Amino acid sequence: MNGKNLILAGSLALLASMALIGCGSGPAKTEYDPAAAISTGKLTGQTLRVYCGAGMQKPFQQIADAFRDETGCDVQVTYANAAQIQTQIKTTAEGDFFIAGSAQEIQPIKDYVAGSKPLVKHIPVLAVSQGNPKHIHSLKDLSQAGIRVVMGDPKATPIGKIAQKAFDDAGIFEALHIVSTTTTAPQMATLLALQEADAAIIWKENCENGVEVVPTEEMDAYGKTIPAAHLSFSKDNPAADAFAVFLDSEEVHAIWASFGYELVP
Repeated sequence: MNGKNLILAGSLALLASMALIGCGSGPAKTEYDPAAAISTGKLTGQTLRVYCGAGMQKPFQQIADAFRDETGCDVQVTYANAAQIQTQIKTTAEGDFFIAGSAQEIQPIKDYVAGSKPLVKHIPVLAVSQGNPKHIHSLKDLSQAGIRVVMGDPKATPIGKIAQKAFDDAGIFEALHIVSTTTTAPQMATLLALQEADAAIIWKENCENGVEVVPTEEMDAYGKTIPAAHLSFSKDNPAADAFAVFLDSEEVHAIWASFGYELVP
């Protein structure tokens, strides 16, 4: 074969290979990589909508801010009690995630949940005003005369349901002097800090600034796990996919731990 024929043969081979590449439905699609979206900040202009229990506002806001700073994503968080969030999800049919106080809080909206995963342990404690001026050392002590108890609303918040069960199990509910019922744990913590109440069952992370934990093992059996429920409205939302990956990061784990939460093994 002479030189011209060699050139012609090579050209035909190149054209044949280009034709093969061009066959099919078009150029190969590049799969979306949620992890890459986090590390390269490719979510600017995207929006992530999250519902979160009010008792977890401090740690979760840090998590939301970290995700926004690293990705450029606009993170919109609604903080409220579980009952309010459940109602909003049902009526608006909007949102990407629900960070709930317990797995039980997802059940009323299970038809709107595409999947969920456990994040950290939610630890209920018997809490009192700083210095424990009424010398409360157990649940039984709450039934003594002169002890003012504040309680979460069992119909509105997980911590209220836990308190109701703990008081019933201890056989003291009927003897309690309940001065107030609130819809969130932070509200109860505020009343304890102001010494407008003497004791309450609240989440461990809410015990700061004038509130302390009574060292008793009575509450150990009532621990819950905080889940992240991925709502079904967020199909094809790159920000939601990236956030699901971000929740498993060491950075997020460190934020939870800094507020006293225990990671789920």
